[in-house]
Amino acid sequence: MGLAWQQGPLATGSVGHFLTPEPLPERLLYAEPLRRRMRVRFADQWIVDSDDVVLLHEPGRYPVAYFPETDIQPNILFAEDRTTEHPELGTVAWFAVGVADRKANHAAWRYTALPSYAAALEGRVAFAWRGMDAFYEEDDRIVGHATDAYHRIDIRSTTRHLVVRDGDRVVADTRRPLALYESGFAPRWYVPREDVDDSALESVDGQTFCPYKGLASYYDVGNHKRAAWSYTHAWPEVGRVSNMVSFEPDKIDVYLDDTQLHLEPGQTVVSHGIDRGLDPDEILQNRSHQEH
Repeated sequence: MGLAWQQGPLATGSVGHFLTPEPLPERLLYAEPLRRRMRVRFADQWIVDSDDVVLLHEPGRYPVAYFPETDIQPNILFAEDRTTEHPELGTVAWFAVGVADRKANHAAWRYTALPSYAAALEGRVAFAWRGMDAFYEEDDRIVGHATDAYHRIDIRSTTRHLVVRDGDRVVADTRRPLALYESGFAPRWYVPREDVDDSALESVDGQTFCPYKGLASYYDVGNHKRAAWSYTHAWPEVGRVSNMVSFEPDKIDVYLDDTQLHLEPGQTVVSHGIDRGLDPDEILQNRSHQEH
């Protein structure tokens, strides 16, 4: 998923490899300027507003935004009697974040003894995503984690024959699926609603957010729990799959041109729950705003 997550180039389980004469370190960290204005909201206040954000890509983690201390509102960080050690970056000092009568513990951190090669993070503070109320790029809320500029999605039309079965029951049968190619993942296949037996889908509670596709709703299919999902109101950037249905090949039988699909190794998705204070209607309103 992007540069360092899932099977990206800097991930420990990368699907590819660098063509170098000498082996690279097992863990490579990559820091770069975000070149986007990012803001953080907590207790009804903007506590950070910066055009000078550095994004850290670390194997196995989503990107983390680091803000200059000078762009943080004064008197909101409270040093804690807590330090941890990062394997490459050294000692980590932790802070509570407090505004008026509201306080979040272990909500921010910075490195206090950075090696010379990591000087890009000097004097910078990161904020725990779920500890804050919201993160924004300009006036649009960013959900799940900081946006990875290396994460890409391509959607392609195809006439390949895709069939989904629950035993003898045909749940979906289409010759017009959409193939969704997403960085770090094997292709996902989306089926038009008209080609799905809607009576086979049972809606279940528990939506998740994808920072790149939007709000996902899930379905049980027979005894197969959460075997299908749909972005019923997908982000405009991936609007072609909006309200289409995709099926999880490790939970239900999915055939493409008579060949059964299987979940590829390293493809397990860590789902995002709803961010603090996030109303799903806000996502739909943002989508409507972006489309106009």
